[in-house]
Amino acid sequence: MIFLGMMSNISSLFLFESHKIKCDIMKRIKLCDYNPLMGPLIDVQHPLDYKKNPTPNSINIYADKLLMTYKTCLDYSKNYYIVCNKGHLSQKVVAMLEYLGYNVTQVIR
Repeated sequence: MIFLGMMSNISSLFLFESHKIKCDIMKRIKLCDYNPLMGPLIDVQHPLDYKKNPTPNSINIYADKLLMTYKTCLDYSKNYYIVCNKGHLSQKVVAMLEYLGYNVTQVIR
């Protein structure tokens, strides 16, 4: 598989030669079921959107930044919980990080 490149549009992150990431089997939980003892909650909204509508107990790492710096930001031995405002962006980030071998769960507001 060949990664075709990262552009400003997050959907372009999922262009792979003859491979589509399936999002049907990813782990999901509701925000009300999240407990900080489970692992870090990362809100992948743009920082301006996060300021307007922050997710409690979360840290804000914008999706593009997280996907470009995942090797320095994340640890394969930890569980991560990914959230955004509507769920579309977090779904894409979770799919990509799962593909890369990380233990991630999408958190639905």
